[in-house]
Amino acid sequence: MKGDAKMSLKNKVEGTKDQVAGKAKEVEGKATGDKTREAQGKAQGILGKAKDKLEEAKDTVKETVDDLKKKIDKK
Repeated sequence: MKGDAKMSLKNKVEGTKDQVAGKAKEVEGKATGDKTREAQGKAQGILGKAKDKLEEAKDTVKETVDDLKKKIDKK
């Protein structure tokens, strides 16, 4: 696995982990009436989603650059 792909996968896993942990904290906060814990969970979940979107954008940019390099090399 290339270094970029390995880092991308690691970041995607971290994003998913944040979403799952955030949801657990949110549910815990709701169940116990702890509004602070619930808010922390929501924030962590949003952070996880943002990490996923960032990785998707990075992947798209990398693919576009790679495609452009191939086109230039053909000329």
